[in-house]
Amino acid sequence: MSLAPEVRRVGFIGLGSQGGPMARRIAGAGIPTTLWARRPEALKAFRDTGAATAPSPAELAAVSDLVCVCVLDDAAVDEVVTGPDGVLGGLAEGGVIAVHSTVHPDTVRRLADRAAEHGVTVLDAPVSGGGPAAEEGRLLVMLGGDADVTERCRRVFETHGSPVVHLGPVGAGQRAKLINNLLLTANMGVAESAFALARELGVDQALLTVVLEHGSGRSFGTRMVRKPEFTLRTLGAHTGALLRKDVRLVADLAKDAGARTGTVLDAADAALRSMGCPR
Repeated sequence: MSLAPEVRRVGFIGLGSQGGPMARRIAGAGIPTTLWARRPEALKAFRDTGAATAPSPAELAAVSDLVCVCVLDDAAVDEVVTGPDGVLGGLAEGGVIAVHSTVHPDTVRRLADRAAEHGVTVLDAPVSGGGPAAEEGRLLVMLGGDADVTERCRRVFETHGSPVVHLGPVGAGQRAKLINNLLLTANMGVAESAFALARELGVDQALLTVVLEHGSGRSFGTRMVRKPEFTLRTLGAHTGALLRKDVRLVADLAKDAGARTGTVLDAADAALRSMGCPR
């Protein structure tokens, strides 16, 4: 496989609340960037970035050295990469695909095997932090894949990410991201039960938020359990389905590996039930 010395041109697919700011940061850094979106109206917000647009993922890939994919789930990743007019239909030998979506590690390994037949490298590069972190260039980027290829792409990832962490071979980034999201979900479940206990013990829940913001019990989960109910019910409509997807994925990984999940999965399940999205 022939590899270009560095990535000069970037294609970006998936311009949602997190992917959109990532693409904007890449274009804003002066890196030639091409965008594709399923809905053409999604591209209107990027007219001020100088980014070009392409009529299909394949045509985007044809003018890119690196294609970043930040779509919803495994099926969407497969579709834009391997489907009709997909990325693999246009990306030249030596090109790179970075999967920023949170998906099963087996998904990126299968894509990597298929891409290798075209002389293309796949990296898994899930991110954490959300849109605000992307806008400020402080996303956590978790990389899995060939170390030399990740270095070729690092300057692109560093436009929106800090830190950018290489964790090992393809799939390693996804495993780390899934553990992160499992722990986030579990932390929220534990925090909700702590607020419920506080109520039973006569502790003012609103004042407890102040204590937990400054005390050693602080976690991102405690910030997510907010007034007036101090439960996770209202989060279900916004994040429940995505967290359920990630908890299911990591539970499947643990089962396949014969690994013990301990209490973390129990706490995550409690949070999902409270959100109305049981696993």
